[in-house]
Amino acid sequence: MNYLSTRGHPDRKRFCDILLEGLAPDGGLYLPEQYPKIDTATLAKWRDLPYAELAFEILSLYIDDIPPADLKAICAKTYTAEVFGTDEIVPLRELEDGVYLEALSNGPTLAFKDMAMQLLGNLFEYELARRGAELNILGATSGDTGSAAEYAMRGKKGVRVFMTSPDGRMSPFQQAQMFSLQDANIHNIAITGVFDDCQDIVKAVSNDLGFKRKYRIGTVNSINWARLLAQVVYYFAGYFQATASNDKPVSFTVPSGNFGNVCAGHVARMMGLPIQTLVVATNENDVLDEFFRTGVYRVRAAVDTHETSSPSMDISKASNFERFVFDLVGRDAAKLRKLFVDDLGLEGRFDLSVDPAFKDAAERFGFKSSRSTHADRLATIRDTDKRFATLVDPHTADGLKAARESLAPGVPMVVLETALPIKFAETLVEALGEEPARPKKFEGIEALPKRVVKLPADAEAVKAYIAQNCD
Repeated sequence: MNYLSTRGHPDRKRFCDILLEGLAPDGGLYLPEQYPKIDTATLAKWRDLPYAELAFEILSLYIDDIPPADLKAICAKTYTAEVFGTDEIVPLRELEDGVYLEALSNGPTLAFKDMAMQLLGNLFEYELARRGAELNILGATSGDTGSAAEYAMRGKKGVRVFMTSPDGRMSPFQQAQMFSLQDANIHNIAITGVFDDCQDIVKAVSNDLGFKRKYRIGTVNSINWARLLAQVVYYFAGYFQATASNDKPVSFTVPSGNFGNVCAGHVARMMGLPIQTLVVATNENDVLDEFFRTGVYRVRAAVDTHETSSPSMDISKASNFERFVFDLVGRDAAKLRKLFVDDLGLEGRFDLSVDPAFKDAAERFGFKSSRSTHADRLATIRDTDKRFATLVDPHTADGLKAARESLAPGVPMVVLETALPIKFAETLVEALGEEPARPKKFEGIEALPKRVVKLPADAEAVKAYIAQNCD
């Protein structure tokens, strides 16, 4: 399996090379040259597999430069009941008629990012040991990626983590999860700005090829294909739990800001998983909803990026969206470059509203979208607690609202849970008048000593900090 850049760079690379690289040299994102196709016989064979074995089968289609026995061992080490709380790893339960919740937040940091990040930590350690190399991971987080990456990488040999986050924009619990870590290989950098500033810094550093090579910079954001690939697995696992046979379609609703989580669903659908609809649930930062409604992709400036009660989606530049648009325009790298480099770079927007590719996008790729407000989240949290005695976090509430707007008779709708409610206790208290249950290991976490440095929204300042802490 070879990988190409969405922006047309001529090089073709193997999985382990792009695992450690992040962005392509031309600033594009890596995708496989083609998606493996899954037939009904393969689905039948996979239906009853334990999660770790299902992960191995799917990953094997994309990874052929790690010996199968080693890859199988990595999957078995990653997806255990000890780490994720249940044998099912991502248990599914019916919330109401036709609407299901897939639990993705039972990992070490109580968020769906653990599903991929735990695998990445083990893949990084394996490949770095095989090469006798080191890696400095530079990441950006709006809340959950940071803690998931840091908990997965803490103590890993040959790995340092430099995680940027928007100063003051995460929940107190999210900040405490990250900033309380005292491991020498973990560096937290609070950026004066919004998440998009952090993401821009990661891309700017990754595009400085001299710096990137000298300091061996890699990424864990969903621009890293390996992370997105790991997320494909739980779409298959959710499908198998929601159906009794492989001739029944299923829809998924995915709270999304950076388009990584739902892009994994797009990949699963392109492989042949019977997904009827992929519903993108956004908050007031509705750049993705606007695109799927109008065909116009218009990024927002920092001052126009709203601070909301589902803060992990306070994003106005969806990094992974480029992967989907590449498929949408028929994998035409020149057209993709014009959209993302010329139009978006110069004008902050591109318009596909009259393009034939957009006009049949919903039919070809199954996408719908929805937008929620703070009032919607509070109402959904209250309703879900009252009717089903179930607490959901604000992002999952965005997903439930969107799911109910897109139900189709006879088609199960699976909502991907994104985090446990305790991570957003302030909003749960506003909705219900009491704080959600807190796992014992996180009691008093907000009072622990913090280890974090504050820097301006400037790539050069971040590069200087990385250089200082790598020498």
